[in-house]
Amino acid sequence: MGRPAGAQRQSRCSGEHPSGGLTEPFGWGKCIMLFRWLRRFALISILLGACGGGVSRISADDGRPNVVLIMSDDQGYGDFGAAGNTVIETPQIDAMAARSASMQTFYVCPVCSPTRACLMTGRYNYRTRCIDTYNGRSMMDPDEVTIAEILREAGYATGIFGKWHLGDSYPLRAIDQGFEEALVLKGGGLAQPSEPLENHRRYTDPILFHNGEQVQTKGYCTDVYFDAALKFIEQAHGQGRSFFAYVPTNTPHSPFHDVPKDLYEHYRNKNMKPLHLPVSQRSGKPADDDTLARICAMITNIDQNVGRLFDRLDELGITDNTIVIYMVDNGPNTSRYVGPFRGRKTNVHEGGIRSPFWMQWPGQLKPGTTSDLPAAHIDVTPTLLDACNVDPPDGVKFDGRSFLPLLRGEDITWPERYLALQAHRGNVPARYHQFMIRDNRWKLLHPSGFGRERFAGPPKFELYDLLADPGETRNLVAEHPAELQRLKQAYDGWFDDVSSTRPENYAPPRIDVGTPHENPTVLTRQDWRVRESKGIGHWELHIADAGPYDVQFLFNHPVPAGRALLKVGDVEHAVSVDEDTTSCTFTGLKLPPGDASLTATLTANGKTQGAYQVVLQRK
Repeated sequence: MGRPAGAQRQSRCSGEHPSGGLTEPFGWGKCIMLFRWLRRFALISILLGACGGGVSRISADDGRPNVVLIMSDDQGYGDFGAAGNTVIETPQIDAMAARSASMQTFYVCPVCSPTRACLMTGRYNYRTRCIDTYNGRSMMDPDEVTIAEILREAGYATGIFGKWHLGDSYPLRAIDQGFEEALVLKGGGLAQPSEPLENHRRYTDPILFHNGEQVQTKGYCTDVYFDAALKFIEQAHGQGRSFFAYVPTNTPHSPFHDVPKDLYEHYRNKNMKPLHLPVSQRSGKPADDDTLARICAMITNIDQNVGRLFDRLDELGITDNTIVIYMVDNGPNTSRYVGPFRGRKTNVHEGGIRSPFWMQWPGQLKPGTTSDLPAAHIDVTPTLLDACNVDPPDGVKFDGRSFLPLLRGEDITWPERYLALQAHRGNVPARYHQFMIRDNRWKLLHPSGFGRERFAGPPKFELYDLLADPGETRNLVAEHPAELQRLKQAYDGWFDDVSSTRPENYAPPRIDVGTPHENPTVLTRQDWRVRESKGIGHWELHIADAGPYDVQFLFNHPVPAGRALLKVGDVEHAVSVDEDTTSCTFTGLKLPPGDASLTATLTANGKTQGAYQVVLQRK
């Protein structure tokens, strides 16, 4: 049996600033710096061996639980029968919810990558350099310590199956950040510029990446992820190892052209009107019924796979000591039913940032146990480490805290705190832009819009009493100026804290090229840095080895004859490109070692465009 949460464990999983942040920057102690440096150069196993035999394996018989963490993509708070949805059929998840303990007031970021960074680290994403979903700003700093790293070093088998979205190249990949088994897509999803061109935007039979190697799979993507997760679970159990299986699906994220056909046929003739919102509650254009039917099909497909998971856990006889969590990464990707709330993905109203949090653990948690205290993605890592009886490494502090005692129904003192969320486009966060902060009752926000890096004019704050008005229908800024000032001051403290975590706090992470850990390195538009004046991007690299390299430009359509230019730092190389080609190659190039930016362009007929992808092969 897992050890109950104790006072010492609770304090080690906290370390909070009064604003919800930290009192000191993360990870700059000599010990942690040495540890991360060794890991980066793949020497940690040598060090562990010299210190006494390496990492010990944890047997399932030692009482430590297995963990399966499921997080769907762009599925909203209201997309479940358990949340009152009368259209979308989720019987397996609804049954899980009935068997679970739950946090009833659970928050995530309004968009993908920030939630994932918070979830993996127990820290606000602004500390991790992950501040957006593309343009090189969805990459998480490799010095961050993930829950996968902590559990793996404690002996757990660790696997990810689905969407990572925190970096596609070394040292940013899931396999560089603690996952020993990984079957993932690149970037933010299939049918995006990060996928291999030959995938042709497929969700069915997708090309994925298994432990860093491109593989062709068979089946619908969500089925493929669960197939791989079940195989991983069986293997770990067969080896007598406890496991951490992270299953972040990329469904029901758009596009919606490729969905399970049988389920689409089932839904296309159903009445979608209960999903429609009145004009006063919409955020953006309403979805058409065909799009809703496709989203419903994707969600029910996830639900079917959740049923398969529980069947397999039962067959293996490990259900009682396996934690299974279901949550979502942000609000729904269309304006549709979100229960009692308003808003959708990208919004900082409740509908854009609320997630269910169901945690089934039959051996430890009583079904139906709930807590209304606010919790968030930053709390998941501390909670799971608490449940797994694993301490974080020395020097690692979390913004979150373990809420396991609340799920156990224990009568504990839960200090009130502030929870803050902020996300918008751009390279550097802007104070007061598209944020919310709340305590147990009051919520202050500035819904200035996700799509811009800055907002114009003074902020137009909104203030809500969420206990009396969970739907955020009455703005109380004028009636309660003292609450406005108190929460605004708390937000300022939080923003200043997370913005000063490390030197050059918001500098984008770099991709390493020329290491033995990855060859070739593929650069995609997911990670390029766009120059607004020309709309052409560059990649920020660290070149570990001068080469030689073959560098290939890939284009996503046949291009006219022209001149391709590769610029790395101050060094330029050029080749001629033939008419209607889709690629060109520079051979045997020496690249300047150290930090450098790389730009890859084609100029033809007086116009310049960027390469779609760039492949660097160390020869």
